[in-house]
Amino acid sequence: MKSLRKELWFNAPMRVAFINITQDVRKAVKESGVAEGLCLVNAMHITASVFINDDESGLHQDYKDWLEALAPHEPVSQYRHNKTGEDNGDAHLKRQIMGREVIVAVTKGALDFGPWEQIFYGEFDGRRKKRVLIKIIGE
Repeated sequence: MKSLRKELWFNAPMRVAFINITQDVRKAVKESGVAEGLCLVNAMHITASVFINDDESGLHQDYKDWLEALAPHEPVSQYRHNKTGEDNGDAHLKRQIMGREVIVAVTKGALDFGPWEQIFYGEFDGRRKKRVLIKIIGE
């Protein structure tokens, strides 16, 4: 069995951002030499996410609006977590909603997507360095 482990690093300049990482993951699959297997992509930080959806700006804004309505950043005093000196209680909740990771089948050496599917890194407490893990296994 073949395997590849690769990290992507991000430092989003804003608090909330969605970054399309599909091409980075495709490159990793090619580099791995895996023709048939699985590709795990996961956020390695508790206030960030990895998810699959359409690369459409209106949808991304809808996500931001929806998440902010569910877990508004302010007032920061509404979150018990923030009593530890943090101001990112909302980011933890947003990550929980959007998910930690995705697993995509690798078929004939390529990501086996449905129509319009893309992989995104979701940042909910930006302005610092964070990473995403790509792990590919198969034959």
